[in-house]
Amino acid sequence: MAAEETAVADNEATFDYPITIEDAGPSAKRISIEIPESRIREKLSEQFGELTEVAALPGFRAGKVPAKLLERRFGKDVRDQVQSTLIRESYQQALQKHELKVLGEPEFADAEKVALPESGPLNYSFVVEVSPEITLPDLTGLTVKRPVITITDEHVDQAMQNLREQQGTLVPADTRGVKEKDFVTASVELKLGDELIGNQKDAQIVVRPGNIAGIEIKDLPAQLNGAKVNETRVLKVTAPDNHPAEKIRGKAVELHLAISDIKELELATIDQDFLESLGLASVEELRKELREQMEIRIKADVQNVLFNQLKNHLVRSVELTLPLKVTKSQEARVVQRRASDLVRRGVPVEAISANLEKLREGASSQAQAELRLFFILNKAAETHDISVDEAEVNGEIAMIAANSGERPQTLKAELNKQGQLQELYLSIRERKTLEKLLESVKIEDVEVKHEDQAASVSPDAKDPVAESDQT
Repeated sequence: MAAEETAVADNEATFDYPITIEDAGPSAKRISIEIPESRIREKLSEQFGELTEVAALPGFRAGKVPAKLLERRFGKDVRDQVQSTLIRESYQQALQKHELKVLGEPEFADAEKVALPESGPLNYSFVVEVSPEITLPDLTGLTVKRPVITITDEHVDQAMQNLREQQGTLVPADTRGVKEKDFVTASVELKLGDELIGNQKDAQIVVRPGNIAGIEIKDLPAQLNGAKVNETRVLKVTAPDNHPAEKIRGKAVELHLAISDIKELELATIDQDFLESLGLASVEELRKELREQMEIRIKADVQNVLFNQLKNHLVRSVELTLPLKVTKSQEARVVQRRASDLVRRGVPVEAISANLEKLREGASSQAQAELRLFFILNKAAETHDISVDEAEVNGEIAMIAANSGERPQTLKAELNKQGQLQELYLSIRERKTLEKLLESVKIEDVEVKHEDQAASVSPDAKDPVAESDQT
């Protein structure tokens, strides 16, 4: 019996279906396959033979049911099963034989008409999008610039100040007028003349240059200076040409801020209790820890600078044609990412829905750039035989978990539930691929000017209540 099964398997593996492949658009192929009548009859006979051995009908013992009765009773089911088997088998052979890397699902021509004929062959065709053909450029002549940043005591001083702000406490300041860097709660109305364009209650605003209602206000501290609780300040501003509300683009508008609360940030005091809460014994240890953190961040930032130069070169240098359906799907993902980001920043869902066209602006070009880079790096990973094993994924999860205070097992389960483990895998493979490609380029060290170093080395000080993008 085992020998017979092997013979059948070998026969199926070596059967060659007549297959024709032609171009069907950008990175798309139309595949036409013929399943010969002899192959259909062979499979039908095989399937009915298996059914004869096990079928039992009233009045007949198993294996003794007449063939014509079986065909009458189970003929349609058998034919449907044989059709599915032959299409699946021939489809897989077409992809493997011609080494096609398919993207997405096949699109069958007249799928509802595909059926086993009573006689003659079964012909069917479908269109699939495939990974574009890519020729990687020679990188040996490429030079990328590596910024060299020296950490000074001034940088550490700024990091200490940032830490005091991060660990600070918001305290009431509603007995005085607004000052720069205060944290203000206000109801905001955006008006064009007497027309209300949009509003938000209890918006959290940090009094510093920033964004309110999609409008940049560089002199916000000056415009709100001295304002008190229960006072309404009217800010005369100009909406940008790309504002989500098309009606006010480029026009003079007013922002009415009705202030209901004022708080100021009381900086944390770096005393012995504070140091002990961080597990440190002295200010010197804290400064050393901050310096080490900056060194780690600088190393990562410098690597990203090199990666970005390399990515830009690859996207500019490689010619490829993107598949249409995959590009459209990626464009939809870009729009969804933008919408999700706005939700996280507190923008009402109704406002996002009303401005979908704005979200779609530039999504197509962004999607194309992302896909171009993905296909290029995927080709580079294959060329250099770069892979990611489970230990590397688990190591990345452990690092993320340590930074977020979660258990690695819990985080991994959550990532798996959200379908993000594959994204993590791709992220690790991309990093390894870029590291490999950097081995082929020339790296030129460039000293960063002193005045530019502060922004490069100071950890971002996030406000306890609000981000710089406000309302």
